[in-house]
Amino acid sequence: MPDDADSAPPFPPDRVAQYRRAGLWTGEPLGDVLRRAARAHAERPALVTVETRLTHAELDALTDDFAAGLLAATPLRPGDRVVFQSGNEAETVIAYYGCVKAGVVPVATLPQHGEREIAHLAAHTGARGHLVQADFRNRDLVALGARLGIDTLIVARAAAPDGAIGFADVLAAGRDPRARTALAAVEIDPLGLVALQLSGGTTGLPKVAPRRHEEYVYNSRVWAEALELTAESVILHPLPIMHNAGISAALQPAHLVGGTCVVAPVGDPGPTLELIAKEQVTVLPVVPPAVAIRLLEHPQARHADLSSLRRFVIGGQRPSAELIERLERELGIRALQMFGMAEGMFLYVPPDAPEWARLHTVGATISPADEVRVLEVGGDEEVPDGTLGELSCRGPYTIPGYYRAAQHNAATFTADGFYRTGDLVTRHVVDGRAYYAIDGRIKDVINRGAEKIHAEEVEELLVRHPDVRSAALVGMPDPVLGERICAYLVLADGAAAPTVASMAEFLLGEGLAKFKLPERIEVVPAFPLTDVGKVSKKDLRADIQLKLAKEKEGIGA
Repeated sequence: MPDDADSAPPFPPDRVAQYRRAGLWTGEPLGDVLRRAARAHAERPALVTVETRLTHAELDALTDDFAAGLLAATPLRPGDRVVFQSGNEAETVIAYYGCVKAGVVPVATLPQHGEREIAHLAAHTGARGHLVQADFRNRDLVALGARLGIDTLIVARAAAPDGAIGFADVLAAGRDPRARTALAAVEIDPLGLVALQLSGGTTGLPKVAPRRHEEYVYNSRVWAEALELTAESVILHPLPIMHNAGISAALQPAHLVGGTCVVAPVGDPGPTLELIAKEQVTVLPVVPPAVAIRLLEHPQARHADLSSLRRFVIGGQRPSAELIERLERELGIRALQMFGMAEGMFLYVPPDAPEWARLHTVGATISPADEVRVLEVGGDEEVPDGTLGELSCRGPYTIPGYYRAAQHNAATFTADGFYRTGDLVTRHVVDGRAYYAIDGRIKDVINRGAEKIHAEEVEELLVRHPDVRSAALVGMPDPVLGERICAYLVLADGAAAPTVASMAEFLLGEGLAKFKLPERIEVVPAFPLTDVGKVSKKDLRADIQLKLAKEKEGIGA
């Protein structure tokens, strides 16, 4: 097991004391908080999927079974890491909470991640376990798990092959009284790691954000307060549940107040609309613009019963006044905006915010202990209100450093612990309250719908192609996803231009996930350069925007 003291920078003792004195942190691990909430709301519905309905008592019992079985039937022990590759199923939630209660740390990846990404993250986190969903669409994750050869392979939703253990077998082992006794003896440090979440990062493969029990509990609680959640609330999450947004903005907030979390299938807005009506959903806590647009444009949208919705929150980089106005005009939905990150900080437009702030900002801080500075880009001085700068923050649920990234942390966190997010922001003070508008990114990351694609990671694979000399990846504007992926290539002498399809085949063979594949290829003789000789991606983005505009006008690229 990696040494957390060296791998994951801790919260400074003075800030721990500050947050506990203020009553923000309670000194309890997440599993204990979940158990107490489940007892208080035992018979109320807790989890709904396409196939499953569980009360709080049933979910609590199953997650205790999984926690005890994990320690009884596998070599995994508290502090070990388990890579998750499982979709929006009840088994994913049971396994996540089970790991939390056993002190085993989930590494929250996606089923869509390729072999290269999973191998890197398993090595980086020192993972000793790998949980896979056997029937995830169009992917043989069991075979992937076998090839990677992580010590313990747990297979959900199918029989486990030789050398692996089945999800049902873990549950069965956990029902043994001796396993329950052993689980009860496990002591979990509330300042210890509870999950490792993937971050947008800056370059290369994703950075890993270490989340800790106390701050993750508070993150979920303060978000529940911002949304005014109660035991009557029904939250629906239409994106991958193992994302940080799924866990800290939907799953945990719902369960900590005794509410219901509806885990929807990802992708098709049709089932989402049906679930809103069927389950009388009251809150959609983080809906990316791409999902909101798909809901608007779906044929069922005008006829769906959306009358139960009380909070519809759009989460994304740039606010879209036009989208908000369309939702209200066409579907009768009053939308609010938010901005969140795997590193912690949430901004949110409260229901009583002035209309200008609702339409043109992503909101205000949600905790009285959140601290925000808008710094000059590349510097340490704060800029005046109304001036563009870099969003920097710290607080009771914002990480003090990335996992096993000492060099990156030195450049990304200020000397007094503020996280430099790489996002360009302007602070506007309206009626005495600070609201923030996200105006772009310093980071070289493409924001494709709900996923962030690190340009450098894909570029490193593109240049392995025998016909490619140099590569540069940029985002091209898209009305639904926000950005799509365009690869600019400089080819080897005499080489023929690869097609999108042939390059996809090559990249998939290199282990890249499908959602990171370039959707357009532009071949150029050379890249434009900045004054210091670096590739000018600003010029490449302007070039593809001009080409798209000309194509839209029908006058050719």
